[in-house]
Amino acid sequence: MIEKILFWLKNSRLFSLPMTLLSWFVIFIYAFDGNKINGIVALIGISCAHLATNLFDDYMDYKNLNDNCQQCKCAYIKEGKASHGDVLKVAGIYCFIAVITGIFLTLRCGLPVIGLALTGGIITLIYSKLSSKGFSEIAVGIAFGPLLFEGVYYVMKGEFSSPVFILSLAVVMFTIGLMYVHTVLDYEGDMSAHKMTLACRFGTKSRAVNGVFAIYGFGFFFTFVLAFVLKNYYYLLTFLLIPLVFNLQKSLKTFRCGGEEKEFYSRLLKARNLMVYYSTVICCVIAFGKIFG
Repeated sequence: MIEKILFWLKNSRLFSLPMTLLSWFVIFIYAFDGNKINGIVALIGISCAHLATNLFDDYMDYKNLNDNCQQCKCAYIKEGKASHGDVLKVAGIYCFIAVITGIFLTLRCGLPVIGLALTGGIITLIYSKLSSKGFSEIAVGIAFGPLLFEGVYYVMKGEFSSPVFILSLAVVMFTIGLMYVHTVLDYEGDMSAHKMTLACRFGTKSRAVNGVFAIYGFGFFFTFVLAFVLKNYYYLLTFLLIPLVFNLQKSLKTFRCGGEEKEFYSRLLKARNLMVYYSTVICCVIAFGKIFG
């Protein structure tokens, strides 16, 4: 049983969950004087929705696999370790858990939770379709940005907040960065499958690679706005991470689609780590302000 759970967690791309955990932790620290139980329950629902989205994406992508896709893409299905239908069933289990947490929070916090949960649920179900049309970054931006941050803040504090909205835009650009890098790495396969991701819409692989500067540039811009609005310029310490963006872009230039799995994941983990470092600095700034402010 344990092996089966670990199998599905791995194929649900558990390695990507830190972007959810850290995004949640940023707003949890920001609203730390609120209802902590509600905040933790929200994390469970958000995490399950995230993992369900990953499996739904595999479920849809498996139908359009071709010889130009990454070797690791849907490998567990291709190798017969799980059926196409199994993927849908496990995704459904994740969604069921997310629904239960939504009902719990609605009873404790009121009807606005229903609107937040429904929006998140719709994005989960249609993410793969949005991704194929080049809107995955918008979906991620909404789900892991304002929806996550304002949602957690609401269940903890009972209100919405404009500074939280700006904070969400700053943090989510680094989450979007991870998703965007994934599409850059899948560029050739997605083009062959006529899957018009944002990276594909740049027209060439070189322009798509340079697109990381725009994604992360917006992140640092919103961070500057946040520092100005809150009059806390310690947030600008995140600018020390800019060299890592250049390092990431350089590594993407040397990647060749269809290569070894470790080459794929080494670059994807660079993007994930950038989000981890950014969120860690933000959390430290928030905590420092609460302790010494």
